[in-house]
Amino acid sequence: MLKTVVVMLMAVTAGTVGDLLLAKGMKEMGDISAMNLRGILNVAIQALTTPKLIIGTAMLAIFFFLWLAVLSWEDLTVALPMQALNYVLVAFLSQYFLGEVVSPTRWAGTILVCIGVMLITKSSGA
Repeated sequence: MLKTVVVMLMAVTAGTVGDLLLAKGMKEMGDISAMNLRGILNVAIQALTTPKLIIGTAMLAIFFFLWLAVLSWEDLTVALPMQALNYVLVAFLSQYFLGEVVSPTRWAGTILVCIGVMLITKSSGA
């Protein structure tokens, strides 16, 4: 179980950093929902050379391979709730790095997620 916790913490951290970098990089590129096909293609080409997007994608790849490793030895019903710790890290770090406002209701939900993860982790018997 300790191996699972350590690898999942590494995976969740990599995934969170990847998500933050992708969000920051895409916000800097601008809203693509109103772009025509040519604009979207230009943004796609620009994304291939943007460090935040490249590193963010690499971090999500690290998350993916660590996740595969965990799934090779742990029950999904234990591993998947641990992945939900990403919500906690995203809430904290989005406020600091992205300037997002996290409402009290969202914090309450984040606390409930933490409680649920602790309950599920304890129930694994290890």
